Amino acid sequence: MLDLSYTAPEPKVIAGAKHDWELVIGLEIHAQVASKAKLFSGASTQFGAEPNSNVSFVDAAMPGMLPVINEFCVAQAVRTGLGLKAQINLMSAFDRKNYFYPDLPQGYQISQLYHPIVGEGEVLVNMGPGVARKVRIERIHLEQDAGKSIHDMDPNMSFVDLNRTGVALMEIVSRPDIRGPEEAAAYVAKIRQILRYLGTCDGNMQNGNLRADVNVSVCRPGDYEKYQETQDFGHLGTRCEIKNMNSMRFIQQAIEHEARRQIAILEDGGAVVQETRLYDPDKGETRSMRSKEEAHDYRYFPDPDLLPLEIEQAWVDDIAAGLPELPDEKRARFVLEFGLTEYDASVLTAEAENAAYFEAVAEGRDGKLAANWVINELFGRLKKEEHDITESPVSPAQLGGILDLISKGDISGKIAKDLFEIVYTTGGDPAQIVEERGMKQVTDTGAIEAAVDKVIADNPAQVEKARQNPKLAGWFVGQVMKATGGKANPKAVNEIVAKKLG
Repeated sequence: MLDLSYTAPEPKVIAGAKHDWELVIGLEIHAQVASKAKLFSGASTQFGAEPNSNVSFVDAAMPGMLPVINEFCVAQAVRTGLGLKAQINLMSAFDRKNYFYPDLPQGYQISQLYHPIVGEGEVLVNMGPGVARKVRIERIHLEQDAGKSIHDMDPNMSFVDLNRTGVALMEIVSRPDIRGPEEAAAYVAKIRQILRYLGTCDGNMQNGNLRADVNVSVCRPGDYEKYQETQDFGHLGTRCEIKNMNSMRFIQQAIEHEARRQIAILEDGGAVVQETRLYDPDKGETRSMRSKEEAHDYRYFPDPDLLPLEIEQAWVDDIAAGLPELPDEKRARFVLEFGLTEYDASVLTAEAENAAYFEAVAEGRDGKLAANWVINELFGRLKKEEHDITESPVSPAQLGGILDLISKGDISGKIAKDLFEIVYTTGGDPAQIVEERGMKQVTDTGAIEAAVDKVIADNPAQVEKARQNPKLAGWFVGQVMKATGGKANPKAVNEIVAKKLG
């Protein structure tokens, strides 16, 4: 059961100016639908193909070509809406958004303004143990992506690649519920995590498959509460939109700079102009791109080539029945079922593949021990080598085998780490490696007692000190472990040393 007993974080207050100001942020996330074909054509969506090789006659806007809706893309949008606990609209419609740009062959984009496929939903953004922000989703609509203009291949000409033209996007629009740069980045990360769990978007920000437009405004303390009471956006200040952000770090930096820019304007007696801006990470600043367009500037009207999209509740129910366990529910279950801390559960559920690996290791074993080894030993090593879990040379069965040997007392924790290193670098069955290499832990108390007696006999001065200060007994334990090549059972060594030293 998901724990909703969170406290909300305090709003970000921008200090250091004449007055205190609070941030208000809303995001529009553009997520490329995980589909092999485009939204209205059968052309491939393969990334990295030769320029203009994934372009159908529909994408190129050849005369007489008509769009045909891709049912799979619609299903992916519905699946996303369900994953975000949103209202699924059984009737939606496509509109033409008219603007002219070289990489938009039709001269318009097919989108959804008046009747989106997904309505209001919400997402819980975790900001730390026991601290979260509930962010409301206003809508999710389907639309086509545009192509790509390339300006750095020739000093005198620009080139156009239409491979992305017509690729299906889900635009996930939030309410202005986000109150700080860290929350904004955490919100994008949470949406990305959910989409990847659902399989509706791969979340690859480097390739542009997930990017965000960030709307930023500032207001005086107390004005946000007035907005909540009246739903009057005038209390939130004039917003500016920062386009096409594809990095969590840059999102935070851009918000910080934009907020301070707006505050400086307001405190100098000026007025913030609503506009679209770009973020320059090299200069660490935003710059004006164009005045902010409104819906009427795009002359939206219903697309005459596409009938309203009507879906059945039974179809939606079938999609809902196939949803996977999502991150919040999985994290809560890991805490309850395996006795993990919320932090460890969050680390293990960050990616669906990580969670599946852990569950395979933990099945029938001590969950805390499994989590410790997966997070500290395996994840630590993979991160050091810049690999992810899909590239792990240690299978869940192999790591589970190491844990079984620890639990049975066949190997100590130190030997287990040596064994992990062997399995990681060369592979093999852990039990067989222990047998062949003589790594098995010494549990024969007679042999351990003999080793203790020898260390005590060889170090009479140290014995006297240990009897006066029992904390020094650890030195004898270390010497015995060293003498036995780390194979002696540490618990037995501690007990025998304590007994021998009185």
